[in-house]
Amino acid sequence: MPSREDSGVGFIGFRTDRFAPMVKLFRDLIGLRVIRETDGAAWFRLGEDAELHVYAATDPDHAFFTTGPVVGLRVPDVDATRDALEGAGVEMVTEIERTASASWCHFRAPDGTVLEVIGPGAAVE
Repeated sequence: MPSREDSGVGFIGFRTDRFAPMVKLFRDLIGLRVIRETDGAAWFRLGEDAELHVYAATDPDHAFFTTGPVVGLRVPDVDATRDALEGAGVEMVTEIERTASASWCHFRAPDGTVLEVIGPGAAVE
């Protein structure tokens, strides 16, 4: 299959018994824009055409969401985002790794899912 320059994440969904802390993580610490929020559901904008949804464990429509993938969330500044995560007591899984084209690190979300923040690269020494 040929590679595509326009590929990316279109949807990420979580069903969790830690709904409020997960919403706080994405809204307040990562800085994603809320596009819809109801009792037990929060939808966030990812870029121009992608969304991240968080559903409470009580949500019957998403009972099949039983595991979470490791998803890379784009941020403009990995260092600043990591500082915010650490300052909020979020468990960091890796140090920041860097290449000329990207910087990233992994952390554990409130429900135990491993996630990544990824952003612009930096000079590799």
